Amino acid sequence: MMLIPTHHFRDIERKPEYLQPEKCVPPPHPGPVGTMWFIRDGCGIACAIVTWFLVLYAEFVVLFVMLIPSRDYVYSVINGIVFNLLAFLALASHCRAMLTDPGAVPKGNATKEFIESLQLKPGQVVYKCPKCCSIKPDRAHHCSVCKRCIRKMDHHCPWVNNCVGENNQKYFVLFTMYIALISLHALVMVGFHFLHCFEEDWTNQQQAYRLPREGTAEARTSLHEIKQPLKSSTECSSFSPPTTVILLILLCFEGLLFLIFTSVMFGTQVHSICTDETGIEQLKKEERRWAKKTKWMNMKAVFGHPFSLGWASPFATPDQGKADPYQYVV
Repeated sequence: MMLIPTHHFRDIERKPEYLQPEKCVPPPHPGPVGTMWFIRDGCGIACAIVTWFLVLYAEFVVLFVMLIPSRDYVYSVINGIVFNLLAFLALASHCRAMLTDPGAVPKGNATKEFIESLQLKPGQVVYKCPKCCSIKPDRAHHCSVCKRCIRKMDHHCPWVNNCVGENNQKYFVLFTMYIALISLHALVMVGFHFLHCFEEDWTNQQQAYRLPREGTAEARTSLHEIKQPLKSSTECSSFSPPTTVILLILLCFEGLLFLIFTSVMFGTQVHSICTDETGIEQLKKEERRWAKKTKWMNMKAVFGHPFSLGWASPFATPDQGKADPYQYVV
């Protein structure tokens, strides 16, 4: 039977000479327990900063272009609370996804002493990562950016400057969900704003900007007549019509782009969780070597036991049980 490359690589890892435990030396200064996780990757840090900038830009346009100048107090308050709540949850989820250890395997633990301490039974095998010199649990993969093996690694996402793995997949899913929701909310508000203000109020305001330049008595009379409509039109936006249109068009482009991107990513992640198969495992078509569970059990394994409102909160750490991080294949 012909083996695919993934299986062939696993067979090489099984050979005793491949482990070479004498060449693995633990890090000289292992980090203390509870150390904050942060990847020092220039591209990832830049993408994370851009993510925050785009959310804050949307916040600026929604508040100062659409809601604060609005004459409908109830409309402004309700939409302001909803949008700000979603934006806060999105940014909180982003922080948790970025600063949470995704499930990194201890680096350099493939030493002779550690392998002997495992007390492996006859026929039981372990896998060693040649890049970070660690004993790889089943379903762990090495990330070239994080330079670590990550348990149940789905992919490395530059937008959160971190891998998406066993311990932070919940926060990444929440991040994509809340970004999609605020994008949709912003697009709906922009549509209502254009319908309410563009045709009626902004037309009057543009006329008011042109009249003073004419310098005639008739122009001054006309300006006096439209004084009241002009006052009404400025309540639609604190900026001039051209500036307002540019800001809203940019927000539309941003909202539509992120709505499509994050919705697809959210659906992909939920499907991956329900099938209990990570993105890398699907890409490499790896043979399933783990027990098959129901979709609901898979969801609870990621979001926590039991089902509660904590599933939607980036501040609630999921209770995933006390699973052994070193699960080897026999």
